[in-house]
Amino acid sequence: MTTTTAIYAAGAVCWRLIDGKVHLLVIHRTVYGDVTIPKGKVDPGESLAETAVREIKEETGLSVHLGVPLGVSTYPLSSGREKIVHYWSAEVTDQAIRESTFIPNGEVAALEWVTIKRARSYLSYERDVEILDAFAALVDEGVTETFALIVMRHGKATSPSEWPGDDATRPLAPRGVKQAAGNVPTLLAFGPRRIVTSTAVRCVSTVSPVAAATGIEPKRTDLISQDAYERGESDVRRVVGRRVRALKTAILCSHGPVLPEILHEIALATGTTRGSYLGSAAALDTGAFSVVHLSRTNPSSGIIAIETHEARV
Repeated sequence: MTTTTAIYAAGAVCWRLIDGKVHLLVIHRTVYGDVTIPKGKVDPGESLAETAVREIKEETGLSVHLGVPLGVSTYPLSSGREKIVHYWSAEVTDQAIRESTFIPNGEVAALEWVTIKRARSYLSYERDVEILDAFAALVDEGVTETFALIVMRHGKATSPSEWPGDDATRPLAPRGVKQAAGNVPTLLAFGPRRIVTSTAVRCVSTVSPVAAATGIEPKRTDLISQDAYERGESDVRRVVGRRVRALKTAILCSHGPVLPEILHEIALATGTTRGSYLGSAAALDTGAFSVVHLSRTNPSSGIIAIETHEARV
């Protein structure tokens, strides 16, 4: 049970292929003399995903993007407070290895790449082994290499009753502007490589901050706009199909009425059994987004996981 005094943290199972075999990164901590998974406490104002990426960089010198969520560890501290740690998988690229800035320090004495089998008997805490087992299940299913479709609802817009122009020209309200900017660090944690947005001003404005941060030029399309959807002229299937075939993490920014169709088409394009979870992932407040994780090597194996993030202001 979470409390207001709980300490939140985040980390990731960092992995790479060595001689064709999956190896995991464990850290040897200086002060505690233990072997564990990279993680750290949330700084004020951070999202959990942002924390995971930052802490991995600080502890290991590696720059990573997050993959599939692996679960949460909850345990009591000696102080009596509860610690709640969220974990993701994170593939480490060859470039990240080459650019690593790690040197032994007062917090981490050494880094070590080990096999899954070795890690099970090597990690100091059973709670880490449970997270490892969640990752090992992905390996057994052949879905460790992933990409994501980030389905986003535009930020809070000016009310239609307060806007004299066409609906598509309604701008973001001040809160929506803050939501768009506040979401950037969390979106960056997943490494988006494409941005697709409805042509409506409120959608284009919502993705503008992350476009500026990444240097990605957003693709504007009426095919996922609310106006086209209401006229029966949208083509969500074409947009989703293109993004699934590309196998690259992408942001799709659209409107509340269109989001269920986008989630529905992602399920169809990946052979996923439909269920109420799709409705939950589509029922987003303004500025919020759902991250739909898919297999890069076999997209037709279905949706691996979905996580939803509220807008940050």
